[in-house]
Amino acid sequence: MTSDSALGSIGRGLVLPVGLLLSWEIASHSGLVNRQFLPPLEHVGTSAWQELASGELVEALAASLRRDLLGFALGSSIGVLLGLLLGLSTIADRVVMTWFNGIKQIALLAWIPLISLWFGFDEMAKIAFIGLAAAIPVILNLVEGVRATSRKLIEVGEVFRFSRRQFILHLYLPAALPSLLTGLHLALIYAWLATIGAEYFMAAGPGIGGLIISGRERFDMDLVMLGILVVGSVGFLVDRGASWLERWLIPWGAASARV
Repeated sequence: MTSDSALGSIGRGLVLPVGLLLSWEIASHSGLVNRQFLPPLEHVGTSAWQELASGELVEALAASLRRDLLGFALGSSIGVLLGLLLGLSTIADRVVMTWFNGIKQIALLAWIPLISLWFGFDEMAKIAFIGLAAAIPVILNLVEGVRATSRKLIEVGEVFRFSRRQFILHLYLPAALPSLLTGLHLALIYAWLATIGAEYFMAAGPGIGGLIISGRERFDMDLVMLGILVVGSVGFLVDRGASWLERWLIPWGAASARV
C-alpha cells in the first residue's frame, strides 16, 4: 500500500468519528439537547484534565487493562487447549461440541450470576468472566483451522512418522495459524468489552467501569462521557493493533474470513 493510499484510508476512517464529534458539539451548544445529558466536549476535556492531574484516570485505566490482559491470557490459553482437543479428537468433538454450540448462544452477561456464586464478586470473578469471553472465539476459530488442515500435509506427516506432539507443533498449529490469530484478535476485543461489563455489573472497584459508575451516581455526565470515550478509544487501539499484528505475522491470510 502506497503512502497516499494509506493516508486516504486513514482520512476516510476519520470521517465518521469527526462527524460524530462535530454533531455532538453542535447539539450541546445549540440547545438541541440538554447539556446535563450531553455536555460540550470542552467540559469533558476539563474533566479529563482533572482526572489526569489527580491520577485517578491513569489508575482506573491501569486497573482495567490489567484485568483485561489477565482475563485474555487465561481465556486464550484455555481456548487453545480446548480448540486443539475438539479439533483433533473425534470423540471429544461428538461429546462436547454439540453442547458447546448450545452454550455459546447464551448471552455473556447471563453468566455473571453463576460466576459470582462460584468466585464471589472480587477480582477473581472479573478475570474468570473476561476469560470466558476470550475463550469462545479462540475455540471456535482454532477448531475450524485444525479441521481445515490439508489432507496432503497429514499424509506427509504420516510418511515421516511424526509423533502426536510433532503433528500438533509442526503441522496442525502452523496450518491453523491464520484461524488462530483471527480467534485471538476477536478474543482481545471481547475481553475488553467483558472487562467493562465485569466492572460495571460486579462489585465496584478501580477501573474505567468504576469511573463511569461514579459519574452516574453523582450525575456527573462529564465523567460518564469521558469514561465512554476512553472505552471506545482503547477498543479502537486494541482492534487496530491486533489487525496490524495479524497482517505482519501472516500477510497471506489477512483477508481470511472470521468465524
